Amino acid sequence: MLSQFAPASSDVTMVSRHVGAGVHRLPRAPHHRIMVHASAATRSYCNQAGRYFVRRAGDIDLVPAGEEGGFEAETPFETMEIVLPPALMERVAAELGGKARTSRFDTRHLLRDQRIEHLARALQSDLAAGAPSGPLFADSIGAALAVRLLGLDGPDLIRVNRLSDAQLKRVLEHIETALHEPLSIDRLSRVAGASSSHLRTWFKAAMGVTLHRYVLRRRVERACVLLRRGDLSTSEVAALTGFAHQSHLAHWMRREIGQTPRDWRRAQPPRAIPGKV
Repeated sequence: MLSQFAPASSDVTMVSRHVGAGVHRLPRAPHHRIMVHASAATRSYCNQAGRYFVRRAGDIDLVPAGEEGGFEAETPFETMEIVLPPALMERVAAELGGKARTSRFDTRHLLRDQRIEHLARALQSDLAAGAPSGPLFADSIGAALAVRLLGLDGPDLIRVNRLSDAQLKRVLEHIETALHEPLSIDRLSRVAGASSSHLRTWFKAAMGVTLHRYVLRRRVERACVLLRRGDLSTSEVAALTGFAHQSHLAHWMRREIGQTPRDWRRAQPPRAIPGKV
């Protein structure tokens, strides 16, 4: 049994699987697979390694494109499977200066990596909710996973650098004029004239916050201005500020300012009526 999520305009796909007890075959696939165990301890026999493994919540298996495998699970379990196309890995490696060797992406069992697990759970939460954060979030997760996988066996691949003042200005101005539209990392990279991997890193260095979080904060701030006017419904404000729906707006307003749209409206002082004292 599985539930598949495929965010629009993104390279990343996630499948949430319920795997029953018994023998299972993992066929070859044209993409890389990241599988994060999401159940209590589960004992299984791996045909490829020829040994038993006990997987616990958060344990990660990496299966490169073209590899196959098989296992026998003693009990049912849940797993999150993230699909990354080799083209994404190659693009990120090239953007990082070509130092990463995608050919060295090897099969791994029982890897523990908090960064990969955190990214997987963040992607699962967003996709399960209907991907309200849009393609910018999914693209960022996919690229961050690629960077992490490419750096597992080597030094940090990201070279320290920065956006020029002109590049940063172009990105910030574009965000301001397009808050109501879906924004992707590729779109903003073209505006900046930088690779997507460098833009993510350099933007955070310049602004002290990730690109995705900055966009969300600006959307919340714009929404607060529109809500205070009082002439638009919450759903209209959500649409005008790039949120998928009013619940999505409410979620991020609670995260950013600790208030829902209704709370915010109630807390505002009454607007003065012209001609009245």
